[in-house]
Amino acid sequence: MNAERYYRSVMEGTGNSWNIRDRHMMSTLNRLADFHGKRSKAVIWAHNTHIGDARATDMAQHGMINIGQLAREKYKDDAVLVGFGSYEGTVIAGSRWEGEMEVMNMPLAKGGSWESALHTRSPENKLLIFDNRSRKLLNSPIGHRAIGVVYDSGRENQGNYVPTVIPDRYDAFLYVDRTQALHPLHLSPDGHKIPETYPFGV
Repeated sequence: MNAERYYRSVMEGTGNSWNIRDRHMMSTLNRLADFHGKRSKAVIWAHNTHIGDARATDMAQHGMINIGQLAREKYKDDAVLVGFGSYEGTVIAGSRWEGEMEVMNMPLAKGGSWESALHTRSPENKLLIFDNRSRKLLNSPIGHRAIGVVYDSGRENQGNYVPTVIPDRYDAFLYVDRTQALHPLHLSPDGHKIPETYPFGV
């Protein structure tokens, strides 16, 4: 049902497909939590744009939600949102939708961004945990690099930074000054079946 709603939204161009997808992620989490019982715990690994609370970014102005926001609304303090970022390095992404995965160079973070500020302060890897004091000190939006399934390093100054109130978006932030691309697990598709998400997820 969620897949049908998602693809209808994509085809209609309503812009609501993002919210449908993240609500589906949240309903999947809820079903798993119900199945495993009250003492169950889960780790959801996703891009920052899904994990960090959308209300602390400009996503909220566009009517967008994400699993981070939904998890906080439902699970309150039991939900811990952890962001991730780097100053430079390499990442795995595609240059376009439906493009091949490739290792891409990630240029030095833009001056004035969150990642640049962390590098300038001290270029060591670090884990930041935010509390009420952090929220008072870091309560202004700052550009925070977004890298997703599709990434274009040539657009660093045009669209790869999301205005973010960092301690409102995350409970903690893992910073790796120079990152290295992951080594993805390669799936071998069954050539006798049409992929479940054809033609958009191929």
